[in-house]
Amino acid sequence: MVKPQTDPSDTLVAAITLGSNSFNLLIAKTGPAVPTIIAKHKRKARLARGLALDGHIGDDAMAEGLDCLAWFGELLKQYQPARVAVLATAALRQADNAAQFIAEGEPRLGYPIEVISGQREATLIYQGMRAATAVTGTVMVLDIGGASTELVVGDEQAMAFKHSFELGCVTTMQGALQQGISADAFDQVAQTVSEALAPFAEQLAPYHGIEALGVSGTVRSLFELFEARGTPLEAITPIELSQVRDELLNLGHNALPGLDPERVPTFAAGVALLTGFMTALELPQLALAGGALREGVLVELARELADTDR
Repeated sequence: MVKPQTDPSDTLVAAITLGSNSFNLLIAKTGPAVPTIIAKHKRKARLARGLALDGHIGDDAMAEGLDCLAWFGELLKQYQPARVAVLATAALRQADNAAQFIAEGEPRLGYPIEVISGQREATLIYQGMRAATAVTGTVMVLDIGGASTELVVGDEQAMAFKHSFELGCVTTMQGALQQGISADAFDQVAQTVSEALAPFAEQLAPYHGIEALGVSGTVRSLFELFEARGTPLEAITPIELSQVRDELLNLGHNALPGLDPERVPTFAAGVALLTGFMTALELPQLALAGGALREGVLVELARELADTDR
C-alpha cells in the first residue's frame, strides 16, 4: 500500500484514489490531530464507462487514466511525501483488464497500486467522514460512486454495518438509463436498490430514519445545484430530490440550470440511486459530510507514520 521515502523528517503524506469516474491526489501535512491538506489535484478518468456493457476499460479511458498517473508521478517527485498510498476502487475491482492498467500505470506513477475491497473502501470512507465532519452519535453514511455505493452505519467507537453495493452512477447510466432519462428508468433503479438492500433488511431495520450523511459527487452536486440557484440547503430531503427528479424528466439530457450539461446523464443516475436508497431506508434527510475515502486514507497514513516514529 505504501512506499516510504528515505527522509524521516518529512511530514508530508499523499493519498491517491483511483475512482471509477475521476482520479484524485491529496497532499497533506501530518500533525497531532487530523492531517492538514495543503494541495489537491483531480482529473477525470472515466474508467467505469463501458463496465456495464462489457466489463472492460475502453482504450480512451485507459489512455486517459494512464496519462493522469504520469502527471501524478511528476507531482509526487516535487512534493517528496514521506508516505504514499495509491488505492483503486470499484472500476479496477470489476474490470477484466484491470491487471493491464495496473501493469502500465505503476511505472508511470512510480508507486504500487492497491486494489481495495469494497469493505475496506467502506471503512476508509467512514474513517474520513468521522475525521472531517462534526457529528456525534450513530449515523448512516452513503457514498454513491461511479461503479459502487458504500453504506456504513456507526458511532464514534465502531461501525455497526458496512457494505459495498455494485451500484454506481456511471454503470447505472449505462444500464437502466441507457435509453434516456425516464420515469420507468427511475422506477427500475429504485427496484434494483430495494433488491440489493433486501438481504440486509434485518440488520438495517433498527437504523431506518436515523441521521444520514452523503459523501459522493452526486450529493455534493445536489447541494451546489441549489446553492447556485440562491436557495442553499442544510440537508437534502425527499422534497428536493423529487423536485430535481421532475426537472430531469422534463429536460431529458438537456441543460439543467446550475449543472454542467455534460454531467446531466451521470447526475441523473446518481439522483435515481440516491432516491432509491433514501426511500428504502426511510431517511428524512441527508446532510453533506466533510470528508470521505481520501481523507480516510490520509488519517491512516498519518497514523502509520506516527507509529514508525515511536
